[in-house]
Amino acid sequence: MPKVSEAYKKEKKKKLIQAAKTVFIRKGYVQTSMQDIMNEAGISRGAMYSYFDNIDHLFMEVLKEDDYDNMQFFEASDDELLWPQLKQWFEMQQEAIENTHQSLVQAKAEFFLSSNYVKHAEDFPYISQRYNEMTRLIEEVLNWGVYKKEFQLQQPADTIARYIISFINGLMLDTFQLGNEQTKVKEQLSILLFSLENIVCPHAADKE
Repeated sequence: MPKVSEAYKKEKKKKLIQAAKTVFIRKGYVQTSMQDIMNEAGISRGAMYSYFDNIDHLFMEVLKEDDYDNMQFFEASDDELLWPQLKQWFEMQQEAIENTHQSLVQAKAEFFLSSNYVKHAEDFPYISQRYNEMTRLIEEVLNWGVYKKEFQLQQPADTIARYIISFINGLMLDTFQLGNEQTKVKEQLSILLFSLENIVCPHAADKE
């Protein structure tokens, strides 16, 4: 049997993660099986299990990939004002939460509410890591805004970052359970932005 290169394995794994993401978006976390993903990817059971141990392992990899794209947004540009960038990020969150059929919101909500995660949270260290990493990234943007004299924070940066994450996560779960018409995602995020504007205090020239 010819030896498979590391580059090939890395690319193959990436394609499997993308196939899994497609299925998780379509079916959610609870209804998705390893067989569903094998069918989507057109791969054998043996090949699939050579990359991933089980559905939870695979979902964590999908989550990491999705988080990477999200976190890349916080690589703030030195040449751009930070407040408009933050508002753009909230617009992205709104779109994802409102359009659950086109995002991982349903799968994420089902996973976090699943008995397996609730009972064995310690088996999923990445969940804590992603929270800490997202907190750090938002905190860095806020502190960078202070350094550039764009922001005048009224609360500690890490507290503001945790407030944002808790709000978004809570809105995501509520909208999954109750629907956008009841949770009014756009209106709630508008209020969040209003409150943040008073907490972050971007200069008037930076608000447009």
